[in-house]
Amino acid sequence: MNIKHSILRFFFHIAYNGAPYSGWQYQPKSFSVQQLLEEKLFKIFKRKITIYGCGRTDKGVHASQYFFHIDLIDGLPHDFEFIFNKHLPSSVILFEIIPVNEKEHCRYHAVARTYDYFIHTKSDPFLNQYSTLITGKELDFEKMKKAAAILKEYDDFRGFCLQPDSHNHTLCEIKESKLCRSFNGDLFRFSITANRFLKGMIRILVSNLIKVGERNLTLDQFESHLKNNSSVFNSHKPAPPNGLYLSRVEYRNLKRENESVFFSKLVQGLEY
Repeated sequence: MNIKHSILRFFFHIAYNGAPYSGWQYQPKSFSVQQLLEEKLFKIFKRKITIYGCGRTDKGVHASQYFFHIDLIDGLPHDFEFIFNKHLPSSVILFEIIPVNEKEHCRYHAVARTYDYFIHTKSDPFLNQYSTLITGKELDFEKMKKAAAILKEYDDFRGFCLQPDSHNHTLCEIKESKLCRSFNGDLFRFSITANRFLKGMIRILVSNLIKVGERNLTLDQFESHLKNNSSVFNSHKPAPPNGLYLSRVEYRNLKRENESVFFSKLVQGLEY
């Protein structure tokens, strides 16, 4: 007689410093966050455990909030959070393990994701790994702020995608898009929330926001790429990955605050 075992699904709420990794997604010739976590789970369970992430991050991109899920037939030991964290390097931290319905998928059921990009304009050896240094011309904050706000008026971002034909469509519902800066004007934060993002989209947007701030791109030219869906990535390289963070992932039945103390320090004074 075949006995049907019920599947137990668990969401893992984590954060990671993306600098040492080739990104989230497993890649055969480089070391990814997914590979690291599956190797650690293999050591604990003595068998392969496949994990499913809430999205992909590129090489060097950070996640101050991230979710992945695994399926198990047996439950987890009561001290598993402690055990798992002991196996993780300092670049990855587990905040919480959340039992969920077996039909809940951490990627497909996410209703919104927020990314934050940090820029600093004065050299600082402690910021370089976690924020992007822009020197030279003084950035025009007001024009950049207007360009960021314009994004909410559009829904097709084909012109800001590295590989538009690799997506079923290039429509994104932008729920929030804003630029903030520190009181002394040497720290900037671009924050954007949407139901989905395209490959390279945020870093291409940031690259163009910087062009606007440097007065190398007018607001009309910036908006024309949105109106006409004309590709800009050939003339504007994506901004560096080190300033980019996946900072919030929301689900209808699950919302967690960003628990990264370091991230909270980065955004201090950059909320408005």
